[in-house]
Amino acid sequence: MDLRAFTCLLCVYAGVIVAKPTYKKERVHVEPELSRDRHEDNQSYRYDHEAFLGKEEAKTFDQLTPEESKDRLGKIVDRIDSDNNGYVTVEELKSWIKRVQKRYIYENVAKVWSDYDLNKDNRISWEEYKQATYGYYLANPEEFQDTNDQFSFKKMLPRDERRFKAADLDEDLAASREEFTAFLHPEEFEHMKDIVVLETLEDIDKNGDGYVDEDEYIADMFSHEEGGPEPDWVKTEREQFSDFRDTNKDGKMDKDEIRHWILPQDYDHAQAEARHLMYESDSDKDQILTKEEILEKWNMFVGSQATNYGEDLTRNHDEL
Repeated sequence: MDLRAFTCLLCVYAGVIVAKPTYKKERVHVEPELSRDRHEDNQSYRYDHEAFLGKEEAKTFDQLTPEESKDRLGKIVDRIDSDNNGYVTVEELKSWIKRVQKRYIYENVAKVWSDYDLNKDNRISWEEYKQATYGYYLANPEEFQDTNDQFSFKKMLPRDERRFKAADLDEDLAASREEFTAFLHPEEFEHMKDIVVLETLEDIDKNGDGYVDEDEYIADMFSHEEGGPEPDWVKTEREQFSDFRDTNKDGKMDKDEIRHWILPQDYDHAQAEARHLMYESDSDKDQILTKEEILEKWNMFVGSQATNYGEDLTRNHDEL
């Protein structure tokens, strides 16, 4: 995850392969306040966990029977109930989700660490990363001369170097685990937020004027390759751009407006997910969940990041 492509000219950003979309593509924050949405079927349940973990990890629980899923979920609920009072609150759900999110990120880094730490000194130098990711390109540049792809190796190499140096807080051109985590997951680190904004601008700003206009904003989400009328959601996004994205009403987004769009200060993924889980599961609307209420909605919960797909059952409490 978050590896630069070795065999294709695509950019991997925050765990998602970014290519020219033919469907609505979401940026870092775009999910709405989930508790305000209607979630009525298996597709919407799938959205809950795919929005956070991606499709591949969401498949883990699909291999279990309903009985096995409910049994594992019940044991996980006991862990979410941190004060052991028999009820799960929104704050307990939020705390659990945040903890699982953070662990997932560090586990992701651990999985790829050995691919880059070539000399096994428990640090990843820029040279090691560059050779592991761009070695073939550097050795055979003539094979890549004809591409004008936005995410070509020629363009991604200096971009990666810039991000690596931003993550390298001690400026020794060798990343510790924490620094490499910031490099692969910049959206999770405050000192990397400027890089996230800059890369987003570079991705969307096709005319190179340093701003994102309405057409560029829409083109980032939707490719109008087949002609015909725009879908209704595109019309809605155009209204969103005019009403909310372009806050100074000059017809384009600058860096500050892009930051507010992709990294809103008033939006918390874990809080939104926790509120959604509560909203959908709290049958008596008392703002707390019993194990019975959660198990009644087991299909939603086993597809939620709150459960981490049963992996928590194989861990000690100290690991969480």
